[in-house]
Amino acid sequence: MDRETLRSVQQPLKQLYRERPEAGTILLKASGTLGEEGLSCSVQTGRAMVEAGLHPATGGDGSLACSGDLLLQALVACAGVTLAAVATNRSIAVSGTVRAEGDLDVRGTLGLDPEAPVGFRNIRLHFDLATSANAAELKALIDTTEQYCVVLQTLQAGLHVEVGSTATTMG
Repeated sequence: MDRETLRSVQQPLKQLYRERPEAGTILLKASGTLGEEGLSCSVQTGRAMVEAGLHPATGGDGSLACSGDLLLQALVACAGVTLAAVATNRSIAVSGTVRAEGDLDVRGTLGLDPEAPVGFRNIRLHFDLATSANAAELKALIDTTEQYCVVLQTLQAGLHVEVGSTATTMG
């Protein structure tokens, strides 16, 4: 997609959201089905079914997607798409890779150490790029990507997650 096409698609949406701010609030959903065999949860991504399970460090056999990996993959995907959109909007040629890695102490999720956090301690996001941008343009591109990447901003800011449940009796 080129700059003019991107702008022509986004312009009416931006105008709508300026005129009717409530139209800019959307609801995204995800659901999964608990696996009948083994410790797994199948999640429909919209493109394919992903079967998630335990990481080998917590007892899995490595054949299923790890939820921690999926979180990092969502960050990479969001940052990559955001960077590409910003670069396109600024007529900057860019190619390359985006990678994320995170430090996770599995003692927390296994309940072995109450001092060990459940979740990532640190996440690092890195861009390896070939670009037509000069140093100042590249810094602005990365800064803007950071500012508008939904997953990155959610992770950095944190948020309240409401947890609920319903249950029926089996058997």
